[in-house]
Amino acid sequence: MDIYDWRKKIDEMDDEIVRLISRRAEAAKAIGALKRETLAPVYEPDREQSVFNHVRAVNQGPLADSEMQHIYERLIDVMRTLQKREP
Repeated sequence: MDIYDWRKKIDEMDDEIVRLISRRAEAAKAIGALKRETLAPVYEPDREQSVFNHVRAVNQGPLADSEMQHIYERLIDVMRTLQKREP
């Protein structure tokens, strides 16, 4: 495969990643609504740590666990902002 083939594959994977992130955002919005109804805090450090632990456990590389966690830290930060923003 040449560089253009690899880039086409990356574009296809990005399409899938965007769909999955959007699905995750919908779930986060639903959870945010439930948190508002029950007056639960948006920030739940124990839950976030559980997500990080899970991500590191299922990570098979080539990214190091710390790199994968860094990606998820940002993802969760964005989802937390979404939960705060949604009425």
